[in-house]
Amino acid sequence: MNSTVPVPAVVSAVRLMTADTSLLTLRTEAGHPVAASFLPGQFLELSLPGVGEIPISYCGYPVPGGSIELCIRHVGHVTTPLKAVAPGDAVGVRGPFGRGFPLPEYAGQDLVLIAGGLGMAPLRSLLLALVKRRDLQGRLVLLCAARETGALLFLDELLELKAQGYIELHLAVDKADNCLNGPPDCRVALLPALLDLLDIDSGRTCVAICGPPVVYPLLVSRLQTMGLESARIHLSLERRMKCGVGRCGHCAVGTRLCCVDGPVFSNAELVGMEVSLA
Repeated sequence: MNSTVPVPAVVSAVRLMTADTSLLTLRTEAGHPVAASFLPGQFLELSLPGVGEIPISYCGYPVPGGSIELCIRHVGHVTTPLKAVAPGDAVGVRGPFGRGFPLPEYAGQDLVLIAGGLGMAPLRSLLLALVKRRDLQGRLVLLCAARETGALLFLDELLELKAQGYIELHLAVDKADNCLNGPPDCRVALLPALLDLLDIDSGRTCVAICGPPVVYPLLVSRLQTMGLESARIHLSLERRMKCGVGRCGHCAVGTRLCCVDGPVFSNAELVGMEVSLA
């Protein structure tokens, strides 16, 4: 397989999540690795003919039938035209690329997933994987924050998982008026404040984080205060990725390349490279 050449895919469904965010479902060749063998935290390159190409994290679960789910915020020169795609339209995909979350390390551990804004999209992929192997996990907690309740992605799905007893769920939004018609127990707080709600066993807890990088130092510092070792804290650094295969160098993080060595890193791997979290 040539990782630099897109394979054809067809848009099979489009769901508007928020005013500027859509969930695209694509269909490609059954059994192709781009749909059947990715890991949570990995990404693919999505190309729109005549427009360009962009890296997008997986937000679903791998299936052999060739179906891919991607959550896209329409703010860039490629993602904005993608708002106009409809079922039946053709796109290109290549991947999977990068290093995902270390699922084998999570077996038998308590897991805390921390999602800020659009960071819920790649963490949804991890969450679905953990739910499918729920008997292998300990406690499963999701902390999720956004600017307003309407921006809490996959909220109905998360509330259902909570109601079924699969997860503990804590939600927050930035402003008080945004909680008036929101879900029960939605707090007015910034993402790091949700950590104050947790009582964890630091010796058997792993944490996966995806959200605005500006908040990462606050989260990491608070987690370390709670006793977590740096090797147990994993962060997704989806920054400046372009080619996906480590050739262009746009995504350098210190001495590492985000698209090849990441985008998921343990905090222990990032010691001395704090600039990558700015």
